[in-house]
Amino acid sequence: MLKLEDTYLHKGKRRALVAELRTKGIKSERVLDAINNLPRHFFFDSALISHAYEDKAFPIGEGQTISQPYTVAFQTELLDVKQGDKILEIGTGSGYQGTILHLLGAEVYTIEYQKKLFEGTQQFLKRLGIDLHLFYGDGTAGLPQHAPYDKIIVTAGAPVIPEALIQQLKVGGILVIPVGDRKRQAMVKITKKSAKEVIREEFDGFAFVPLLGKEGWK
Repeated sequence: MLKLEDTYLHKGKRRALVAELRTKGIKSERVLDAINNLPRHFFFDSALISHAYEDKAFPIGEGQTISQPYTVAFQTELLDVKQGDKILEIGTGSGYQGTILHLLGAEVYTIEYQKKLFEGTQQFLKRLGIDLHLFYGDGTAGLPQHAPYDKIIVTAGAPVIPEALIQQLKVGGILVIPVGDRKRQAMVKITKKSAKEVIREEFDGFAFVPLLGKEGWK
């Protein structure tokens, strides 16, 4: 069983990672503080633990990855998380991104498509004492039973923006989702101005595992 120890060495590596993220353009001190305060190595397989504070994505099983810290910070910064925000995360993965949102004061609903990964992360977060609302299923359909949401974040690359996610977003809310082909995506930020009007912004240069599901990749 992985020992959840956070040493001075780990803390020093996190400070160095945060400094690197600053040089890459991350400006939100709240986001940087959350990354500095959350031991990323807890979310790693023991064979890869020495790489936990590199600014890279790494495999977590079932064909999925823990996202690059810069990508986590970039998506989180775009979300502009407020205390008490109700956030839907599509793609629980290791639980790292959801825990960052939790540390920022959000109430997090998160859904995972891979059953084995869902079960493992559910047990791990319980051990860590992190209170997220975890669900197993097709994230491209969202979680209509708990809608609407202040913010929605998608952590896998989509061919299109699932309409269900826009419908489940509150007016004034923000959706952040990578959209493109299976290898490269643009990060898209949707701000819902009214029931029928959205503002779309795009930021190029990202690579995620494919979003699977009815409105994702088959």
